[in-house]
Amino acid sequence: MNKNTKKNRSVERSLYITGWCLIACCLLVYLLWQLQLPVLKKLFMPCTFHALTGLYCPGCGGTRAVFYLFHGHFLKSLLYHPFVPYAAVLCGWFMISHTVELLSRGRIAIGMKYRDSLLWIAVALVIVNFILKNLVLIVWHVDLLRL
Repeated sequence: MNKNTKKNRSVERSLYITGWCLIACCLLVYLLWQLQLPVLKKLFMPCTFHALTGLYCPGCGGTRAVFYLFHGHFLKSLLYHPFVPYAAVLCGWFMISHTVELLSRGRIAIGMKYRDSLLWIAVALVIVNFILKNLVLIVWHVDLLRL
């Protein structure tokens, strides 16, 4: 096993552990949401960048995209922020494939491999989303997040 393969396995193991931590955090937020605790209102503050400039920040629409994704509206989620469904699909497959590989003790070797290109695609999605939403807002005065 070469040095690069060991490094990739270490990165994949770290991502797998991080994925389970994120799942636990999401379940906690969902539980708090269901209990309608006021502490959640402090988590969802208005976007400061949008308030100051009138433009969208690179993350604007992300919360709504998560909401629509959790409610089964994949296309609406894609409209509000394409990074969210992209990340959900990739992370979902990563977690499922590595769990299957772990439970089968390596006999079913389907674990998704880490690739820098997947990260660059995510960055490109955020940048293109940022540019397009602001371009539509400035040129045509259409607020895509208010549809």
